[in-house]
Amino acid sequence: MVDAPATAVLVHSPYLGPASLRPLAGALAALGHPVVLLDLRVTVNAAPVHQRLIGLFADAVEDSMVEGELVLVGHSGAGPLLPAFADALETPVRGLVFLDSDLPTPGRSWRDDAPAERMAGLKSISRAGLMPRWDLWFAPEALSAMVPDVRLLEEIVAEAPEVPLAFLKEPRPTVAWTGPCSYVQLSPAYAKAAAAARELGWPVVELDSHHLGAVTSPDEVAAALVPLINRR
Repeated sequence: MVDAPATAVLVHSPYLGPASLRPLAGALAALGHPVVLLDLRVTVNAAPVHQRLIGLFADAVEDSMVEGELVLVGHSGAGPLLPAFADALETPVRGLVFLDSDLPTPGRSWRDDAPAERMAGLKSISRAGLMPRWDLWFAPEALSAMVPDVRLLEEIVAEAPEVPLAFLKEPRPTVAWTGPCSYVQLSPAYAKAAAAARELGWPVVELDSHHLGAVTSPDEVAAALVPLINRR
């Protein structure tokens, strides 16, 4: 008997929305792979963000009526929360895949490990305790270089929420995960995280892409993900 493939649950960054992973979901489906794309944006507009994110994640997976084993794929800021997401589910989780993201830092906040000037910069552009939309952190030409399709970029930008600055100070959940993990690096910015994953003995795939490669090169990213999703 052939094992049924695990369902890939795609988890977008807290700073973006499902549009940032929708082309990837389509590419996985085209390969015949079961996939669920979540929308967790409503949880990130007030603190405590971690607690709200994890609660809605579990509800959304349950509401999807997915059956069988799951593999959680977390992009960017969702990656460090994957162990907590897995722990919140009743459905069995086969593995975790970190997609151009930092690794978990249980009990430590983003601020604890970020350069002081980076935190100061985000604080300086925040208003009323809210950080601006992710796209406003960069020069406009930086994003258009990654996503030259104006329609796609507008869809991604339209979904980007304003996240409380307090999110960066919240300790990440302390959850033990001992199951399989793997890593897909899309951009040079996450070379250090990919190297750390390799040192942990995880399978690591490096693609010559950029942070939003799941939007502009979904077929390539899907092809890299499928063997990792199916591994045991």
